[in-house]
Amino acid sequence: MTQNPTVKYNAKDFSSDQEVRWCPGCGDYAILKSVQRALPELGVSREDLVFVSGIGCSSRFPYYMETYGFHGIHGRAPALATGIKLANPNLSVWQITGDGDALAIGGNHFIHAVRRNVDINILLFNNRIYGLTKGQYSPTTDLGFKTKSSPQGVIDNPFNPGELVLGSAGRFFARIEDVNPKGMTEVLIEAAKHPGTSVVEIMQNCVIFNHHVYANYTDKEVRADHILHVEHGKPMIFGKENNKGLILNGFKLESATIGENGVSEEDILVHDAHEEDSTLHMMLIRLKMPIVTGVIRAVKEDTYEMRLKKQVEEVCETSKFQSVDDLFLSGETWEIS
Repeated sequence: MTQNPTVKYNAKDFSSDQEVRWCPGCGDYAILKSVQRALPELGVSREDLVFVSGIGCSSRFPYYMETYGFHGIHGRAPALATGIKLANPNLSVWQITGDGDALAIGGNHFIHAVRRNVDINILLFNNRIYGLTKGQYSPTTDLGFKTKSSPQGVIDNPFNPGELVLGSAGRFFARIEDVNPKGMTEVLIEAAKHPGTSVVEIMQNCVIFNHHVYANYTDKEVRADHILHVEHGKPMIFGKENNKGLILNGFKLESATIGENGVSEEDILVHDAHEEDSTLHMMLIRLKMPIVTGVIRAVKEDTYEMRLKKQVEEVCETSKFQSVDDLFLSGETWEIS
């Protein structure tokens, strides 16, 4: 990503002239606005931004951005994003996808994009349902949930996107809820600045087919006690009274109340997003109550394109062929008069 210090934008500069066509009340609107608020903070020219998508409600996103964009086919956006980034590493490339597009038909592309660590930003809209195709269950739908394609209830175990990312050697994973636009903007900025593949799972509400899917976390009455928003270097404290936190009980991560059972604030774990060992990051991702949001893992490592560039340079330095003509004229040649 190439920054241009002379660039001065505001959020409206990234809004296209296309009518935004999502269902009224859809969480996608909040995500769109958060992205448009985040981009001016990056100092990247609009001409150096590319939004790529597959198929699904989320995949309309490129039309609504005043940047370059590519609307691809179902599940193949990681391949497109990878090709764009390798062709021009100076671009800031964003992949917009949903839980069906990324984790079902696109599952193989998703895990290998993460594994390769190409410098792209993947925004995974997770509403735990197929929205565009009218309400079938997806790879993240809760066990037992009744849908049009599972009238007796889902019997598949759902994916946890964060587990997939870490299992694919992911270096950056964050999670955020769609009703937290300020937190989302901050997470998106961190994701964009991270060198390598960043994955942001967005807990997104589908008002038509899976309404209130995250209500037990995001409703105003419970969110303070049910969501822990982590920040690197800060104690993992949450709750209406800021008196709860996470501790390790042996090998188990537990929620504890400060002042009870001998627990003090010094006992609360401090979040380290940069720790190479992903054990605690995986524990945070798997925790269901409270659910953990924010940047959970952010570990720097050489990107795929950095390694590719180095390999090409090494081959060029040692190769006896400096041009295509050199290759064509090597070995046995014939001259026809």
